[in-house]
Amino acid sequence: MAGRRRQRVEHTEDWEQLRLLVKWPEQERYEEIRPLVLFGDSVFERTEETRTSERTLYRRVESFERDGVESLFATERARRKVLPPWIRGLIVNLKAEYPPFNLNEIANVVYVHSGRKPDVRTVRNVLEGSALPLKIVRLFDPYHQIPDGRERRIAVVSLHSSGWSAKAIAGYLKVNRDTVYEVLRRWVREGPDGLEDRKRGRPRGTGKVDLRTMNEVRRLQQNPGLGAFRVHAALKQIGIHLSERTCGRILAINRRIYGYEKPKASGAGAKKPMPFASSRRHEYWTADVRYIDEHRVLSEGRLYVVAILENHSRAILSSAVTRSQDLSAFLSVLYRAVERYGSPEALVTDSGSIFLANRAKAIYDSLGIAKHEIERGRPWQSYVETAFNVQRRMADWHFAKAASWPEIVQAHDRFVEEYNGQAHFAHLGREDGRRSPGEVLGWVTGVRYLPEDLERAFFSTRHSRILDELGYARFRHWRVYGEEGLARKEAEVWLQERSLTIEYAGEALSRYDVEILPGSTKLKGVSRPELFENSNVLPQFRLFGLEALGDGGWLKSLKLDEYAPRGSRRPTMLQAALFPFLAGTGG
Repeated sequence: MAGRRRQRVEHTEDWEQLRLLVKWPEQERYEEIRPLVLFGDSVFERTEETRTSERTLYRRVESFERDGVESLFATERARRKVLPPWIRGLIVNLKAEYPPFNLNEIANVVYVHSGRKPDVRTVRNVLEGSALPLKIVRLFDPYHQIPDGRERRIAVVSLHSSGWSAKAIAGYLKVNRDTVYEVLRRWVREGPDGLEDRKRGRPRGTGKVDLRTMNEVRRLQQNPGLGAFRVHAALKQIGIHLSERTCGRILAINRRIYGYEKPKASGAGAKKPMPFASSRRHEYWTADVRYIDEHRVLSEGRLYVVAILENHSRAILSSAVTRSQDLSAFLSVLYRAVERYGSPEALVTDSGSIFLANRAKAIYDSLGIAKHEIERGRPWQSYVETAFNVQRRMADWHFAKAASWPEIVQAHDRFVEEYNGQAHFAHLGREDGRRSPGEVLGWVTGVRYLPEDLERAFFSTRHSRILDELGYARFRHWRVYGEEGLARKEAEVWLQERSLTIEYAGEALSRYDVEILPGSTKLKGVSRPELFENSNVLPQFRLFGLEALGDGGWLKSLKLDEYAPRGSRRPTMLQAALFPFLAGTGG
């Protein structure tokens, strides 16, 4: 006969003896409340025996009567260590019903059924320790195999109410995820009525194309460079949602009625490799310059547009219309881009001299920007070229109509705002629904700099000055004219080896030829002043034009006296005594 496995102990009700026999805290808690629960003993007497507070015993008795043995476990983890059998069976059945279920999706479905979400590791352990049953009958047939349309949509709503995700529903019913979202939106918006079948198409007598829409399209079509896609994007920006094909049909009707010109084809060929394609925002910026040949401002001659574009979002970060394509114009645009968006990882340009100048390279190095050039003869490698092609369609017609410099600046600024806000062809396939360059760029910036650090990076070329009450700026012992209408405003002085330019908000006010003393930073001479028309308005009209004074009567630049050398602080003579020294001693 086999011996006893456990040592036999005499029965006892003595608490001190019981405490020596129990091995687990849960056993001890049960023994504390067992006489109270089974026999209704006095809580006060049990308190005297166990030295446990009366309130603790009351609380443990209430928990035991409410939750049973589970209340004896002290921690949440201990109470939930073992899942109930029906939850374990639910986990296994869900995996058998739809094998692509991931662990988190199964945990979410369990939470909907039980109000208790197991950890993904617990779900994995349950699946690893159980055999999946063979499913012969599905909960629902595939979506398009269900003959009744209402029953199809009921299947989607039923699975969603059971905790299934839209991704799992789409995979299980073998339908596009957009269809699942549309069914759920109809259910939320209309309730059971949203599950009924509807006639396809728009109801008779209603349409999106009304007189306001036709007038907006006609107004936009006056620009011969805009095609169906650009008109579609412009209408969407003002809240009119028409498809590109509908816009194309309206454009064709207007051409027959009003005789508008048909826009020229873009001539897009085979897709070419882009060596500077970006996978994240502010990885690459691209800078370039284009010419504006057609405009009505006869006094300006040829104009230029200097622009910097972010490759990933295609957003124009900074752009300006300038009268020259010199280093100062480019650095001014670069400064405003870095000031607002931080610095990129790399800057891409062509081999133009303004992009490869020593001063520009020094700024790249101080900001930690890598410099790359596109290959010669391959302009398509520059992303900003595509933006310039869009600008030719959207803005060149307005440039050609502009009769003054402020109108040109206004047309340029309006183009940048509309370009960044309208849908871009490169973003039509994005899954996040972001279509415009501004939406894709969002709030993300590059490496940001403190104002003093940014000024230190541009210290050799850019200098901030406050214009005096007459619009002059003081710079290196010279007084040079900027703009009287900007008195008391902070302007920027851009210095090059042979020229000096005063700008305000990226707009050139005046330019001078300068001569710098060899081996010094002092200006030897300032000559050939050139004042530019700008968009700033004087607070009060002049009685006569300053040009009437002639070059001799109106000084645009004036040499100031050098600062006087600091004198010695040593006294030149001793202070005279008020009375003899001996008179104060009584001698």
